[in-house]
Amino acid sequence: MSAPVRLRYLTDSVTTASPAQLLVMLYDRLCLDLERAVAALTARDREAASKALTHAQDIVAELRGSLRTDSWDGAQNLAAIYTFLLSELIKANIRQEADRVAACLATVQPLRDTWRAAVDNQPPPAAELRAHA
Repeated sequence: MSAPVRLRYLTDSVTTASPAQLLVMLYDRLCLDLERAVAALTARDREAASKALTHAQDIVAELRGSLRTDSWDGAQNLAAIYTFLLSELIKANIRQEADRVAACLATVQPLRDTWRAAVDNQPPPAAELRAHA
């Protein structure tokens, strides 16, 4: 797939995704960044590790900033997890610790899987139902 076609596909995917699907996309990218950071740290590629970790920190900050902590009972706990992850990722970046990043990944993956399962179990929007009727 050529670069322009890939960019168009990604752009279309993001612009047509529901908020819940966007959340899963963010989690997917966060996991990818953490996997890349572990690999880069293992290979002693500080620059690639720092780039991946900085992007991961941006995603966690966005997740934390967009979380409405007054909308459901577990939101405060999720906010605390995001705060913890952000702190750990900053430490991992400063200290170049692959084990710390791997521990963050082990925390994020079940969250991503849970959100994905929730999205997959949502009924389709009414407009989508009408389109398939």
